[in-house]
Amino acid sequence: MSLRDWFAKRKNKNLNAALVESKISGEDLSKLWIKCFNCNANLPKKDLEKNLLVCTKCDYHFRIDAYTRIEQLLDDDKFEEINDKLLPSDPLEFVDTMSYKDRQKSAVEKSDINEAVITGIGKLGGFEVALAVMDFAYMGGSMGSVVGEKVTRLIEEGIKRRIPIIAVTSSGGARMQESCLSLMQMAKTSCAVSRANDEGILYMTVLTEPTFGGVTASFGTLGDVIIAEQGARVGFAGRRVIEQTIRQKLPADFQTAEYLLKYGQIDLVSHRKDLKNTLEKLIRIHALSSKDSMYTDKPVENAGQK
Repeated sequence: MSLRDWFAKRKNKNLNAALVESKISGEDLSKLWIKCFNCNANLPKKDLEKNLLVCTKCDYHFRIDAYTRIEQLLDDDKFEEINDKLLPSDPLEFVDTMSYKDRQKSAVEKSDINEAVITGIGKLGGFEVALAVMDFAYMGGSMGSVVGEKVTRLIEEGIKRRIPIIAVTSSGGARMQESCLSLMQMAKTSCAVSRANDEGILYMTVLTEPTFGGVTASFGTLGDVIIAEQGARVGFAGRRVIEQTIRQKLPADFQTAEYLLKYGQIDLVSHRKDLKNTLEKLIRIHALSSKDSMYTDKPVENAGQK
């Protein structure tokens, strides 16, 4: 047996062993590893998932889908999704390189959801909350008329139930295929937040990678407490647009969560593993200072010990 044949035999033996262990096809072996966009480290998928999809080498926070986010934030109780039957239409019969209807179908196939936001009622630390979570996988998390309507209805439901409202954002901005109908959602969601404020309902926002455009300019940054996930980029216009407009080079950390915290545009920067506990603490603090009936049956007496 030649040396080349020996190496080939050994390679095949190791590959077969890996196939037996993983019980997947050879074509799927690459799916066992994920490359970090920040440090280029190859990470075992299982280890990454155990670490809440945060790089174990450099702490880079990967984007996560809406249902994964909901699972990470809420208690084990069943999440009650609301307004999930609201679907986008095509009022302008918009066509660019492809029709808007085709883009919607493609987005559904890619993200496995029917719009860029999931809304519902669940429990966080024993407290009932109204939760909206955006998903960047659906057309870049763009805000169209349905997204604005679902967020507005969720806020109204939170006001009706008198429970804290949390919005987790991840968006590239307004949806161009709906033109001014999309821009109108900025005013509509902002008015809904204003009503919650008038009613004394706690409204918190969690800005995740990335949050830009109309979402940043409306309900995304109107929270009583504004939290940004570690490393998230947040802004209105993109970095290139700003640099071309002012004809200056921007700082390397411009528009990051840490940069915004430094200049007082957000209240907190949280690591993903601490996010649920941080939200729970804020709800408990608000509960201690509130005489609202929504907190009367909640265990708030030990809030200062967490």
